[in-house]
Parts: sequence; C-alpha cells; structure tokens
Amino acid sequence: MLKDMFEHKRTLSFEVFPPKKDGEFDKAFEVLDALGKLSPDFISVTYGAGGSRSGKTVEIASYIQNTLKIDAMAHMTCVGSKQEDLLHVAEALKEHKVNHVLALRGDRPRDMSDEQFASRDFAHASDLMTFLRENTKLHMAGACYPEKHFECFSMESDLNNLKKKQEAGAEFFISQMFFDNDYYYSFLEKAAQKGITIPVCAGIMPITSAKQLGTTITLSGSSVPKALTDLIATYGDTPDEMRKAGIDFAIRQIRDLQENGVNDIHLYTMNKPKMAAEIAEAIYR
Repeated sequence: MLKDMFEHKRTLSFEVFPPKKDGEFDKAFEVLDALGKLSPDFISVTYGAGGSRSGKTVEIASYIQNTLKIDAMAHMTCVGSKQEDLLHVAEALKEHKVNHVLALRGDRPRDMSDEQFASRDFAHASDLMTFLRENTKLHMAGACYPEKHFECFSMESDLNNLKKKQEAGAEFFISQMFFDNDYYYSFLEKAAQKGITIPVCAGIMPITSAKQLGTTITLSGSSVPKALTDLIATYGDTPDEMRKAGIDFAIRQIRDLQENGVNDIHLYTMNKPKMAAEIAEAIYR
C-alpha cells in the first residue's frame, strides 16, 4: 500500500494525463517509459471532466502498474458521475490490478445544467470516499489546498472538509500546486491543529512558459510570489531561457521544502519527462 512508503523515506511521485486522441497513445507510452526510468514512488493519472474518457485513465494506469511495475494511482471524479458509473470504473481498475485512486469531486462540466449539478449523486469528494470505502477495496488519497479551495469561503471551512476526507478513508493527501512555500508551511501547521494526521505530498508545478502561468492561475487560484512574476517578466519572451528559469525555480522551491522537513513531493509533469528528469536529478543527487 502506498501509505506505507511515507514512513521510510523521502518520496517523489508524478502526475500525467491521458492523450486526448486515440492516435496519440504511442507518444503517451513513450512519455511513461521515460518517466518510469526515474523510478518514482507512484504515478497518478488524471481523469476527464465529469468522468469523460475514464477508460483511457484505466488504460494508462494499467500500463504503469503492470508494464512499468510502478504503483499507479487513477484519478476518479464524481461531479458528473452516477454511482453505477463509478462502480464500473472501480471494477475495471480491479481487473487491471490498480488498487489506488485519487478521489476528487472534479470540475463541473461546461455542459452540466444547474439542475443536474444540484441533483448530482455526490456533492463532495468526501461523499465519494465514503461510497468507495463501503463498496470497493480501493485505497484512496485526497486533494488538499494550501490556499483553500477557491469555492470555499474560509480556510477554517476548507480544513473542516479536509478532516471529513480523512475520516472518510483518505490515506494521504496530495496538494494543489502552490508557488509560495510560506502558504504551504502555514497550511501544514493549521492542518495539524485541526487533527489532520495523514501524510501530505506537496504538489509542485514547474512553470516553463508565460502562457502556462496564466492558465495555471486561472485553474488553481494559487498566489504568485514576486520572484516568479519577476522571472516571467525577465524571461517570458525567450522560451529557452524561460524553460531553464522555470525549472530552476521549481528546484529551489523543492529544496526549500526539503530543508524545512517536507519530504514528499508530487510533480505535475505535464507529460514532459525531460523536465521531470532534470528536476529529479537536481533534488536527489
């Protein structure tokens, strides 16, 4: 079980996403092969909005688990899914010997009406976790938000929701991306005070282009420290230099985390194995 690994060592894990088109699978497997050579502790695989293309998530997770022999974690979202849909996915994962999921509410699909959203089977990720705990043998991780979820009105409320996830069966958490470590340290302190006792992996997103930062902030709501905005201002118009500077920023961010006792890093790779390799070599050499 993945939860056992946190007791023994520093961990490094990756997130990947399935290809959007069937014809891109050869490239996806090449990416996975390259990431596998870095010997991560596990690789998580994202899930389409509303559960779309969940079969592709299962296929990628199966390749990681059974071909690469690396623990796979399949994302599972519930915002647009019925109970029977999720049980079908759970059974498919079981058939492929994938035993871990990252249980998420997920983003509301654009074509989901207000009525459908209000009457959905699962209101929160904690509801999904309770359902999976009662109906499957899957091991679950949950998401956490160092600067609180953008829909939550306060950090206190968000921490209460996090506690519900722990009580519902989450074995560890993976954080939303963040760029200012002070927010993360403050979050860990507050989570401990709330009674959060399970491990937390720090989610790190290397920013290698100016456009990527804008998209990332829109999706995550993460704060951007002056050091990162200065970096964009200096290198944003020179792609090669921007890539180098963005990777260096992520390396320095991770080193600071490790120096302050944060030993579990989850890298949002954006399916870029060369970038992941440069970071992994720098932080573990």
